[in-house]
Amino acid sequence: MTKAIRTLALCGALLATTVLATAVRAETAATPASTAPSGAQSIAVPSGVRYELLGRWDVDRLNQILVTDFPKFAGIDVTYTPARNAVKLYRVTYPSVIPEQGNKPIVATGLLAIPDTGGKSFPIVSYQHGTVYGRQEVPSFPDQSPETQLMLAQFAGQGYIVMGADYFGMGVSTEPEGYMVKGSHQMACHDMIRSGRSVLDAMGITSDKLFLGGWSQGGFVTMACLEKLERAGVTVDGAATASAPIDVFALMNGFLNFPRPNDAAWLNSIVILSAFAYENYYGVPGLARSVLNPDYYDAARRAYEREPFEASEIPTDLRKLIRAEYFNPQFFAGSAYGRLLREAQGYRWVIQSPVRNYYGEADEAITQGVGKMAMTYQQAMGAGNTKVEAISTGPTTHRGTYAKAAAEWKRWFDGK
Repeated sequence: MTKAIRTLALCGALLATTVLATAVRAETAATPASTAPSGAQSIAVPSGVRYELLGRWDVDRLNQILVTDFPKFAGIDVTYTPARNAVKLYRVTYPSVIPEQGNKPIVATGLLAIPDTGGKSFPIVSYQHGTVYGRQEVPSFPDQSPETQLMLAQFAGQGYIVMGADYFGMGVSTEPEGYMVKGSHQMACHDMIRSGRSVLDAMGITSDKLFLGGWSQGGFVTMACLEKLERAGVTVDGAATASAPIDVFALMNGFLNFPRPNDAAWLNSIVILSAFAYENYYGVPGLARSVLNPDYYDAARRAYEREPFEASEIPTDLRKLIRAEYFNPQFFAGSAYGRLLREAQGYRWVIQSPVRNYYGEADEAITQGVGKMAMTYQQAMGAGNTKVEAISTGPTTHRGTYAKAAAEWKRWFDGK
């Protein structure tokens, strides 16, 4: 797949519709099934988990990411701590289930990155990726994922194990994409952590600390995963997000009814991806057709399914793309689409782990209000639950917020 495909600038760097069309054309071309070195073998460990070596990134490559590659991608210069060790990369294939479909079995993939130091104990960071156009722009295909590359260089290159689920329908998975489908996101993340630990056990590697991190869509998944882990009694030493859409219903109401002057032109992407994903995963036939204007339905479907289409076929103006009745707040709230979006939240429980939500003051996708929402909700409880902090990264864009926040995550995790 061409490197011209990039992460979406909303919920993991949503890009303009033109880039989506380019990505789909590239994806339908011949694409290698794996980036594993020639002769790499898939190794089985208990519980149906398998792993294969993808390769080894040396210190020079990791520092190239920190100094040149990621600043170019993010459009902002940030001083990162240099990498000091090489990293071995593995793709993990693991069993999971789709809770929205009666726990239907599924095979999912993710990344496991281990510092190449000879050590036998490291802290773990589970990174939840942002929205992407290409199915392989995900952690277990790290050459195609700039956001994952930053985590490898900043964390794995300094002695952290980095894990990352590809989400259902992404990576090697053959399912439709489960975009912003909370239960499935929780399972993908939870089961990747469990499966990654099975691989580490087989390698004789231990860990006494678990951290979570995620940008944009991945910030939502991070908070949703934290909820599931806490309910399972798993200790999380810290969870950090950047530009997290932790209340998708509130976010969408902003796009529809209270647009900002700096709202990105490509916000059409989350409407398209979520409408089709909810139709598929929640079993609501015709849901996407009820949301989208008929003139654009077929092109939108092809975009979601990664079939070829032209950028000019999908308008960036939401009032052209979406049926007029959805701009009535009461209709939207009562619609099947609106009711499902209300469930896409990642903060309405009593959070017990330390959390930091970073937000950008010039973010073209995630508002400051949404960025602060988890802290506001937790502090509204009586004398206030102080476990959650919302922290500004200053006048940063969507990508810039992640670029600055990732360096802050590292300093915070290091101190725990």
